[in-house]
Amino acid sequence: MNTITNVADTPPHQSSSETTSSRRFRQPLGLVGLVLFGLAYMVPLAVFTTYGLVTQMTKGHLATAYLLTLAAMLLTAYSYGRMVQAHPYSGSVYTYTRKAFGAYFGFVAGWTLLLDYIFLPLLSYLLIGIYMSEYFPAVPTAVWVLGSIALVTLLNMIGIESITRVNWILVVAQLVFIVVFVALSLNNLSGRSTPVSLLAPFHHEGFSVPLVMAGAAVLCLSFLGFDAVSTMAEETPDPRKTIPLAIIVVSLFGGGVFLLVSYFAQMVFPEWNSFADSDSASVDVMRRVGGELLVTAFTATYVAGCFASAMVSQASVSRVLFSMGRDGALPRVFGKLVTKKRVPATAIMLVSLFSLIALFITLDTVANMISFGALFAFSAVNLAVIKHYLIDKKLRGARNYFMYAALPALGFLSTIWLWTSLSGMSFTIGLCWMGLGLICLLGVTRGFRVKMPDLQMMK
Repeated sequence: MNTITNVADTPPHQSSSETTSSRRFRQPLGLVGLVLFGLAYMVPLAVFTTYGLVTQMTKGHLATAYLLTLAAMLLTAYSYGRMVQAHPYSGSVYTYTRKAFGAYFGFVAGWTLLLDYIFLPLLSYLLIGIYMSEYFPAVPTAVWVLGSIALVTLLNMIGIESITRVNWILVVAQLVFIVVFVALSLNNLSGRSTPVSLLAPFHHEGFSVPLVMAGAAVLCLSFLGFDAVSTMAEETPDPRKTIPLAIIVVSLFGGGVFLLVSYFAQMVFPEWNSFADSDSASVDVMRRVGGELLVTAFTATYVAGCFASAMVSQASVSRVLFSMGRDGALPRVFGKLVTKKRVPATAIMLVSLFSLIALFITLDTVANMISFGALFAFSAVNLAVIKHYLIDKKLRGARNYFMYAALPALGFLSTIWLWTSLSGMSFTIGLCWMGLGLICLLGVTRGFRVKMPDLQMMK
């Protein structure tokens, strides 16, 4: 059942209106703000986040891997939209699965979701350190990482409006760079004396379905922006209408940009096994396309994009922690909003402290961890649609079977296929994380002898 607020938990010296205020967000986000939030989370230049890693993994078939991932993500984006309409609250996968399958599974799904949400800011800080150290080798990587964490935390404490304003600048800067990159790539290709195969980025010698699927599974982390939009449901005046539309727009636009950029990068630099460093392979591509000037512009724009992603990903995961804390699934201190801007300060600070791991973790490890959590969450949301609409609401008829059975089932099968294509390291880390979550669940429920607290969802 949907509880407006748990007045019984209100301390004697605190009115119920004060408690409600401490648990209710401001609502400044419309469609444009949500799309900017999602695109900033995805980072239009995110194709270069794992560019070298996945290009080598797929033997030069990065564009094909993106095409497969986009198809799977669009199906899952549809399922997210349906669940937002059913439960327009900030908990995302945690809320949807808990309402559909019960408190225990909801906790496990929410905990696993945290694996990708809480590591994504860390990934952004790691990339900022990698690329800034590449350009300024005299400055220690730790300086860039720590400085970024401090500034992002400050902006999140100020409130979501400040993040939206900064996102405008950073997203537009990335899109302008992409236009320049495509134009210079076309100029580079037109000046070649040998013929160029237009289909080469999608299929050439060495093509392997298992390798492409493995690459597609890792690329799921590039699409996390569309599901992050759902965590802003309580900060949107009309979430049932606006959030599903924003999710589809972000998925289509972001996926289209990834395809475009990966296609031209492969066209101008087809030697997938000759990168100087796979973590910063995009620098080799930029140097070939536009020389050192383009490398400089790329570094500045990409780092700005990573900074934008760090801002919105920290905001997003803090909302999931807030929802779980508000319900009592995590310590209730996470479920409090503070300052006039009403932000989950405790959750924001926890994410900042966790992000310090960026000082000593590798890019490959983080990418695999994020993909495990994302694909588990995506699978759970697809199943939640079927459970909610066909079993709980008992909708019938050909149209409903298509909307609430066929499409979510295809989404579920595609995400499971990608999930099973992850590396053994992904499953080792992911299953250990889930095991830790089960231990926490045992603690919350005292060995399943105590029921999970009711959902606390604000209208």
